[in-house]
Amino acid sequence: MAEVIGVRFKEVGKVYYFNPDGLKLKKGEYVIVETVRGIECGVVAMDNSEIEDGEIVKPLKKLIRKATNEDINRAKENRRKEKEAFSICEEKIERHALDMKLVDVEYTFDGAKILFYFTADGRVDFRDLVKDLASVFRTRIELRQIGVRDEAKMLGGLGMCGRPFCCSSFLGDFQPVSIKMAKEQGLSLNPTKISGVCGRLMCCLKYEQDAYEHLLKITPKPGAIVETSDGAGTVVDFSLLTGKLKVQLHNNPDAQPRVFHRRDVKLVKDAKIKIDKSELEALKGIEDK
Repeated sequence: MAEVIGVRFKEVGKVYYFNPDGLKLKKGEYVIVETVRGIECGVVAMDNSEIEDGEIVKPLKKLIRKATNEDINRAKENRRKEKEAFSICEEKIERHALDMKLVDVEYTFDGAKILFYFTADGRVDFRDLVKDLASVFRTRIELRQIGVRDEAKMLGGLGMCGRPFCCSSFLGDFQPVSIKMAKEQGLSLNPTKISGVCGRLMCCLKYEQDAYEHLLKITPKPGAIVETSDGAGTVVDFSLLTGKLKVQLHNNPDAQPRVFHRRDVKLVKDAKIKIDKSELEALKGIEDK
């Protein structure tokens, strides 16, 4: 076990662990720490806690100090300068006629480097742009291409549910989401209904997946052979949440399927939920690879 604090550098960014070096800190306090990008000012998102060594990415760096008012003012000044840098960079991109979209700008705490985040459909030769920006800002310049999900997280907005994007309001890390999840949850495989504003599968498909996986293990799927009180039959439809099955009885194939509960049937041979090629083709591009 090790004592750590969790520090976040963006409002809804990933939480990184640091050694508190004997200090007791509370959520919301500003601290100065050393990261791979250099000295940074962050906010305590998790106060002093004991966690397993296996959850720590070693070496665990120590807290440098609590942030002073001067440090906090410098961080605020950096946020102001980022807005100016954004406008300047957009002008430069237009001047160089580059096919790229600027998303965000970030100053390192000490001002030694400025990061420009952008999206583009393919690779972009931005060498001349970097030289141009360096001549204006007189510091190190880094242009970083990001994906559409990262763009949505940075910009924020409202989802089809009417609430702020999960990624920009509380998700620290993106979780893998697959078309298989949508199929297993019985959702319509219509790209407009299962993809977010970013054009990728909605992050919320992940939230209930564990429950659906459990129900799939105990529920016969369409195509499964089951033994019922009225004889053997084939499951033609099911409701995972209610546990009800529509079974076409083998001894009366022309009759309407009978409804049984999963606890009232005995599984003889199960089936699998499959996604056909036409469905995959229709959903091409909305699943992260």
